[in-house]
Amino acid sequence: MDRPKRITVFGGSTPKPGEPSYQEAYDLGTMIAQAGYTVMTGGYSGTMEAVSQGANESGGHVIGVTCYDLEDWRPLPPNRWIHQEMRYKTLRERMYALMDHSDLAMALPGGIGTLAEIAAMWSGMQTGDLKHPPIILIGAGWENVFNVMRSDLGAYVHEDYWNLIRFVPDVRTAISIANEFLNGV
Repeated sequence: MDRPKRITVFGGSTPKPGEPSYQEAYDLGTMIAQAGYTVMTGGYSGTMEAVSQGANESGGHVIGVTCYDLEDWRPLPPNRWIHQEMRYKTLRERMYALMDHSDLAMALPGGIGTLAEIAAMWSGMQTGDLKHPPIILIGAGWENVFNVMRSDLGAYVHEDYWNLIRFVPDVRTAISIANEFLNGV
C-alpha cells in the first residue's frame, strides 16, 4: 500500500497561541489532516507547532524534521504534537529533507529561514532536481515579495519558472489547490 501523501508546511517560528497567525497555521494543519494527508514541518515552535497541533488533534499523522545544529543555536525541543521525528545533523540536511520527503509544499508567512526554504525549493524545481507541483505561498506578504522580485529582477527568471509558485490568499484556498495537484480533484 502506498503511504499517504505528505505536505510540507514552511513558516515562521514566532507565532504564539492566541495570535491570528498561529490560528491560521492551526487551521491549515487541521485541514491537511482532514484531507487525509500527512503533515511535515520543521518540528519546533510557531507555525510548525500550530500546524502540527491542528493536524494531530484532527487525527492526522505529523512528521517533525529536526536538527542538532538548530538546537545548539537556539535550545528548543521538538514540539509535543509530532508523532514521528526525522532528525538530522545540519540545518541544510533538515531543509532538504523537508523537500525531498514531501509530495507538495506550502509556505505560511515567515522570515529569513522560510524565504530560504522557498528559494531552495523553487531552485530545485527549476533545475528538475525536485519533481513537485508548484509551491503554494499563502498570504499577501509572499505575493508582494515576489512581485517586487518579478518587477525588478524578472529578467533573471525565465517566464516558465514563475509557474512553479502559486499565490493564494488563505489556507482554505491552499488546501483546495493542494487537492487539485495531489488528487486531481
